[in-house]
Parts: sequence; C-alpha cells; structure tokens
Amino acid sequence: MSSTVEFPPTALHDLLEEVTSLLKSRSETISIAETACGGLLSSSLLSVPGASSFYKGGLTLYTLESRLQYAGWTQSTISSYSGPTPEIVSGLASHVRGDLKSTYTLAESGTAGPTGGQTRNRKPGYVALAVDSEAGTFTREVETGVGQRTENMVAFAVEGLRFLRDVIKGDAKL
Repeated sequence: MSSTVEFPPTALHDLLEEVTSLLKSRSETISIAETACGGLLSSSLLSVPGASSFYKGGLTLYTLESRLQYAGWTQSTISSYSGPTPEIVSGLASHVRGDLKSTYTLAESGTAGPTGGQTRNRKPGYVALAVDSEAGTFTREVETGVGQRTENMVAFAVEGLRFLRDVIKGDAKL
C-alpha cells in the first residue's frame, strides 16, 4: 500500500522557508507553546533540515492540566480562565521563552472547532497569537471564518508563522 502524505501542509512551505532562513542567518532560535495547533508548528519547524540550529523546543499545552504542570499556571489561573486571549498566550510565550532561553517564543491558543462557545474567543476560527522576544511580547488576534477543525489548525499555523516572520523582520508593533 503506497500513499503520499504532504507534510508539512503546502500552505506552510513558503513561510517555513522564510522564517527558518531568517533564524539561521541571524543565529537566532525559536521555541513554541501551542494549544489548538496540536504540535503542527513544532513538527513543521522540525521538518526543515538543520532544525537543531534554530529550534530550542516546544510544548503542546492542550489541557489545563498540562498548563499547570509545564506553563507556570496556578489553580487561580485556571479558576479565572475564560478561553484563549492575548493575555493567555503572552503568558505562555513568556514562560516558555524563559525556560528554554530562545530568542523568540511563538505561542498560540484558539478554538479550532467544529464546536465552541458564544464569545468571540470561543467561536471556531479564533486564535490568539503571541511572540515573546527581548524587545517585548507582541500579540495578534485572528478570525479565520472557518468552522472546520483541521483547516483551522493549518490556518492558525500559517498565521503564527506569518506573525513570527513579522516580528523577526521588525514589521510587528508592540
């Protein structure tokens, strides 16, 4: 049985090339804190030859329990949790960057769908992004308008890499 699997997804190819070339040329590093992407960002970065020169590590923090264990969350963080927000991903990015000592940490948290809630940040297609760096923590919110889970996972990864590229190039605003 022969089947061809396209990995990483085609939509990520150009951004991966651009981001990893920037990181390599500057001798900079990246770490990842992802939730709704489920490891797609990390595995896509690791698919690039020479990843060990720029990839410091990543966490898939899908559950609240994993955030308690690995992201510095407390019971009070969980009790006041109201879904993905720029503040939530800023904290994830800052914590992971501090632990892994990378130049940048990209964090994302969103609602991939197909189910969700009524608030903006709980509707399928919403993602909050943060890139933590020495210059500060940059945030961005995106709504894809898509309700399909895997399409949103890829779209969130695209938006995350696009945002990371913008921060590295100095095109993002605090």
